[in-house]
Amino acid sequence: MTDFAPEMDSDSSVYKTLLESTQAIPWKIDWASMRFAYIGPQIESLLGWSPASWVSAEDWASRMHPEDRAWVVDFCVAQSKAGVDHEADYRALTKDGSYIWIRDVVHVVRNSAGEVDALVGFMFDINERKKTEQKLLDLQKELEALSFKDGLTGVANRRMFDSILEMEWAQARRNNQPLSLLMLDIDYFKQYNDHYGHMQGDNCLRQMGQILTSAATRSRDFVARFGGEEFVLVLPETDEASAAKIAERCRNLLFKEQIPHANSPTSQILSVSIGVGTIVPAHGDDPIAFIDKVDKRLYLAKQNGRNCIVKAG
Repeated sequence: MTDFAPEMDSDSSVYKTLLESTQAIPWKIDWASMRFAYIGPQIESLLGWSPASWVSAEDWASRMHPEDRAWVVDFCVAQSKAGVDHEADYRALTKDGSYIWIRDVVHVVRNSAGEVDALVGFMFDINERKKTEQKLLDLQKELEALSFKDGLTGVANRRMFDSILEMEWAQARRNNQPLSLLMLDIDYFKQYNDHYGHMQGDNCLRQMGQILTSAATRSRDFVARFGGEEFVLVLPETDEASAAKIAERCRNLLFKEQIPHANSPTSQILSVSIGVGTIVPAHGDDPIAFIDKVDKRLYLAKQNGRNCIVKAG
């Protein structure tokens, strides 16, 4: 390889020493040949590849993560042809087969005719920064997930229910498909808490969340805690008959658990009341009015003696 700054005087050795003492890795590529004129020896301590192994731009491209290679190469070539200084972050392959995040900062050098003559730049090790950024992103996702999750039962909370129903409502209206909603209330839950205590009451709510989750078998079926001892199931692309079957499935799964409820006037085991509604949303229909209609059916189920299902008809 030729010197990084061959046109310089005797001070060039000092200049070169300064470059090679920095943590940044200096490099130069001749534009016409696409060959490295220089790369700093720091490259070997970072990636394991010797400076002598960096012969052409192909070596640079081939030592890049496959997921990054195409867009980084296309971007850098386009910017260089346009004579625009640029930078790119990508994962560089180390000699031992792992990857390290690199930031390449590139300056386009032109000749006296204004044509691209060379590319000079610095590679920076940003691996720790990227790790920190990823940790922050993961934490942000975790916090976001927690903000949509009911802390006690582990199912979605009311906030998430509102978002999902809005999304599924729009989808059902757009595709002219049925959307069903189940609203469930644990029968005589206050009496359950009074008899067994609040700790056992919390366990009961957790069990209910698990039971309803197992009843909602399709990928888009959605379970949430609506509030207190009340839960909801959003069932996209589900007609009235199918929604009624899922409501029965919820009751049967709960029955199989045989959770004692000694103070229930309805049954000696835990039971639920369920309201069921189905709609093919049209322009002008209101999801809040639909929720209210299903909630009234739940109330009617309670009025009818509880431990039952009330649906349309």
